[in-house]
Amino acid sequence: MPAGHRRRADPGQRPLKPAALAVVALVLAAAPAAAQAPGAPQAEAPPADPPPPRLDEQVTVTATRGESRLGDAPVSLAVLPRAALDVSAAPAVDDALRQVVGFSLFRRSGSRFANPTAQGLSLRGLGASGASRALVLVDGLPLNDPFGGWVYWGRVSALTLERVEVLRGGASDLYGSAALGGVVQAVTRSPDRGPRLLAELSGGALGTAQAVASAAGQHGAWAARVSAQLLRTAGYVAVEPQSRGPVDTATGSNQAGGELQVERRLAASGRVFARAGVYDEERKNGTALQTNDTRLAHGALGADWGEPARGAWSARAWGSTELYHQSFSAIAAERASEDLVRLQRVPASAFGFSAQRRQLLGERNELLGGVEAGGVRGTTQETVFSRGAASSRVEAGGQARAAAAFVQDQLQLRPRLLLSVSLRCDAWSSRDGQSTSAPLPSGPPVVTAFGDRSETALSPRLGLLFRVSRAVALLGSAYGAFRAPTLNELYRSFRLGDTLTLSNPGLRAERLRGGEAGTLVTRGKLSLRATAFDARVRDAVANVTVATAPGLTTRQRQNVARIGSRGLEAEGELRLGVRAVLSAGYALTDARVRANPSDPSLVGLRLPQVPRQQATLQARCASSRWTLSFQGRWTSAAWDDDRNQLALDRALQVDALAARALPRGVELFVAAENLLDARIVAARSPVPSLAAPRLVRAGLRLRAF
Repeated sequence: MPAGHRRRADPGQRPLKPAALAVVALVLAAAPAAAQAPGAPQAEAPPADPPPPRLDEQVTVTATRGESRLGDAPVSLAVLPRAALDVSAAPAVDDALRQVVGFSLFRRSGSRFANPTAQGLSLRGLGASGASRALVLVDGLPLNDPFGGWVYWGRVSALTLERVEVLRGGASDLYGSAALGGVVQAVTRSPDRGPRLLAELSGGALGTAQAVASAAGQHGAWAARVSAQLLRTAGYVAVEPQSRGPVDTATGSNQAGGELQVERRLAASGRVFARAGVYDEERKNGTALQTNDTRLAHGALGADWGEPARGAWSARAWGSTELYHQSFSAIAAERASEDLVRLQRVPASAFGFSAQRRQLLGERNELLGGVEAGGVRGTTQETVFSRGAASSRVEAGGQARAAAAFVQDQLQLRPRLLLSVSLRCDAWSSRDGQSTSAPLPSGPPVVTAFGDRSETALSPRLGLLFRVSRAVALLGSAYGAFRAPTLNELYRSFRLGDTLTLSNPGLRAERLRGGEAGTLVTRGKLSLRATAFDARVRDAVANVTVATAPGLTTRQRQNVARIGSRGLEAEGELRLGVRAVLSAGYALTDARVRANPSDPSLVGLRLPQVPRQQATLQARCASSRWTLSFQGRWTSAAWDDDRNQLALDRALQVDALAARALPRGVELFVAAENLLDARIVAARSPVPSLAAPRLVRAGLRLRAF
């Protein structure tokens, strides 16, 4: 690719958009508060009128695996409260999370339309490759797929959530593998608090229909909640009009799930609970022969008891089983025909256990420690086709086991200075890995056994938080993190369009070393956070191009010697009166291959799917009857491949929602996603694949207390 073309698509050459300018305005507004001298009297004087809730008074559980105030954590945290989820134009949680600057999936299309293997989460430009480089939790239980690492976002309904917390930066010191880039924690509504009945029914463009219901009740010490959700969308043709052919069809999906939780409050401070659920989805992936479906079931048991002063305990045990099907095809150059090339069947099962204890040691010291263990077993069973006939059968898979211990100490050194030190030790192994290939209709199988392997990792963290004044805090941290390769990366190959990606059973774990420094300003109606970060990942797993031929590009998952991501995040929230909120965010990210002796030509190239700049802008206003909201997200240009030859154009998406409250807890709403009907390129293979066009839906919500 000529260097001139590369510079033309480089995100760094694009001007900032209005959303980014809004962040600058918030920074300027905060400047007077930040400029006050430490301990100045005016910084300590309370305002004349009662202030709205401060950002640092919100409660989060993500940062320290226990309850702590947002302003007391020396890490970069963002919280989407219930109010922000209510006014999101998109019904899916992953689309609502795009309000958090730095958050992205592997591709620009959301979970309603993208293949699940492309729904890996990326934070701070570390670049997911289908598998997440961040851990997603629901009430402390992992949501990441145990076999592939991607996330089935449809399992979580935004209507049932109390808030969503996003911890950016390596978090393996407390959460282990998969938390290399951070943690997203969804916190559900407690069954013994809030509305007894929640329901939402909506329908709209692209044949979209959705129904969500949640009912909760309490009797004495017992409480229960049952929830269910259904989503159906006929989808849209993702290939741009000028490139479409007879094979191209809509990318639609059907999703259904349900969950039951029963819990009992203990006489002392604590509870025990049991949770079980199922999820089912079917997808059409753009042509008649490309489909996939998933069936999974999960369950969990848990207990919390005690108080930090005497010792607070928490224990969890969970398990899941799933069956995943996927078909792949080869599409002719003129897109007039396609041939089936692979049918995959992937059964997998997983289990896990964790226990931890929090203990206050005096008035200034809190100690937390715990252990975890778990495992996953999975196999990809393939039938390979050649010229329309089955030519061979391939089976590959194995199992992985892991165990860990972690400890954290938070010490209030001085009234204004908090020190946080943590360390986690992980040991994991891959066992019984093998591949079997047998020609069809008959022939002797070829069996290849992969030797058992084991690795260990130490994940340390040192964090400091210094309160310059009641309004201003400075924070910084240095940490190490890791991510073990998934069974999917080790053993499963796949094909997307003209691109074949091969597995690699020899992959090593990714290792991260990073740090960050920032400030948190909270004064009156304004909250502002700015963070500079730098992270280097050794042995990062990437899809590396190994061969190119007419009609087929072959890539393989390989360990790249070192990648790096550094940049700046800024976000702010301004409350305009009691009922109006304006928030904005901006991220400047430089994510590149830093070293790769096996292929030096990759050094200096940008990581796929990572834009240099992102900006977000949200506004919401509510009265006793009306609610209006607006969300905007702008991303600069990016690349879709490791060679920086397939460009993704810059994109701007605008969403809006209007709602009218009626008596008896009923609310009518109309929402529009991609209101301007912008052309957003989500992928190139090399044919451009587009994100969803304008999508308008209307519906009603019910809340009964």
